[in-house]
Amino acid sequence: MVKKVRSHITQNEPLLFERSSPGKKGYQLPDLDVPTVSAEEALGADNTRAEIEDFPEVSEVDVIRHFTRLSTWNYAIDLGCYPLGSCTMKYNPRVNELVARTEGLAWAHPYQPESLAQGAMEVMAALEAALAEITGMDAVTLQPAAGAHGEYTGLLLTRALLESRGNPRKKILAPDSAHGTNPATATMAGYAVENIKSNDRGVISPETLAAAVNEDVAALMVTNPNTLGVFEEEIRKIADIMHSKGCMVYMDGANMNALVGIARPGDFGVDVMHLNLHKTFSTPHGGGGPGAGAVAVRSHLEPFLPGPRLKRVGEAWSWNYDLPQSIGRVRAFYGNFGVLVRALAYIMAHGGPGLRLATMDAVLNANYVRKLLEPYYEIAYKAPSMHECVFSDDRQAAKGVRTGDIAKRMIDYGFHPYTVSFPLIVHGALMIEPTETEGKAELDQMAEALIAIADEVEKDPQMVLKAPHTTRTGRVDEVGAARKPVLRWKRS
Repeated sequence: MVKKVRSHITQNEPLLFERSSPGKKGYQLPDLDVPTVSAEEALGADNTRAEIEDFPEVSEVDVIRHFTRLSTWNYAIDLGCYPLGSCTMKYNPRVNELVARTEGLAWAHPYQPESLAQGAMEVMAALEAALAEITGMDAVTLQPAAGAHGEYTGLLLTRALLESRGNPRKKILAPDSAHGTNPATATMAGYAVENIKSNDRGVISPETLAAAVNEDVAALMVTNPNTLGVFEEEIRKIADIMHSKGCMVYMDGANMNALVGIARPGDFGVDVMHLNLHKTFSTPHGGGGPGAGAVAVRSHLEPFLPGPRLKRVGEAWSWNYDLPQSIGRVRAFYGNFGVLVRALAYIMAHGGPGLRLATMDAVLNANYVRKLLEPYYEIAYKAPSMHECVFSDDRQAAKGVRTGDIAKRMIDYGFHPYTVSFPLIVHGALMIEPTETEGKAELDQMAEALIAIADEVEKDPQMVLKAPHTTRTGRVDEVGAARKPVLRWKRS
């Protein structure tokens, strides 16, 4: 009888705690050739302990193999497509990582004197100028650390301007198609929020907006293209309505990768906006790493920008702290500098024509996926798609299958799921953003998987309802995990 042995490719990797054996060590050192000094003697009894309770005792090779095996289980942008709508999980050229690691930039210290920081300051000045040109705005701050932080900064600027005019006002208008952070940001900035419902095309109706604007409204927060992937086609008229009432137009620029090189928000009436540099301009998104939420403004908001501001003094760059109307610093030092370097590298490598082409590819890819899937899934709104397309699970729901079930079945086909149940304006939403970096072959395979799943729903819905079938862990109790998470492992 042949003895069954465990494969090196395991689907059930035990915890390090379960691999632990008393007395195992992850290091080997020679005997001391100097007098021994106890930890208690060196550090004090209050700062030492004999052992760490339940600490795993494993060898070096145990640790290395354990974490290497776990690393092979990760789905990554280097392995395949992340079709997460409104997140822009795209592949970013590695050359931009290399540039950000240039020694003189990576090791620049924010406290070093201006005379030794001219290169870093030149990078920031060049990026501010590029972003101002891309957005059609007059000035840019690079301080905010992420998109929501940029939103908050933008509303603080709005409040400061209106206060300087004698009345900060009380209310922010936010469409139901805006990003979910918008209402939270408005509340943090001290405003009440009024929701504006979209029309049957998934955009703001100028008539509905006009009826909601009064002397209490400070600004409209609009995402454009909105979370449905639809361009607000009446944006110029919308801006005129707001300006006629002394209100500002704030644009959430998280979906700017549908506009770069094609349309400039400053040209269609936006007063202030943020840009997610970590989405549109080449910093790997997700994983808890740093972002950047650069804020661009028209000239009437420029005096209120966070300080300090870059200024040119002769042939050198300097920091200007003499900003009497500034809202003050919103981030330590000058922003997440490594993200700024990557963004400038990306912009310079593409140039104007390249950025425009990237946008066109993003829009083309989304519409290509839409056309492939429309015979099998219900498109939420008939308006043309921009960089992402949103379907609903209406057809599949008739068989008892919902968007979450379809997403879990996608994993069996080797694809990361789309964004599930968002935006909330679409019941049972399937939001897909292929980005500009995906080729036709990858998009075809992803569409074929979704078409196959739609066919399974018709013929054998249980196949989808019980998915995923091939993962190490099947369906979990999501409610239980959220309400009663197990945060500490206990040795049995």
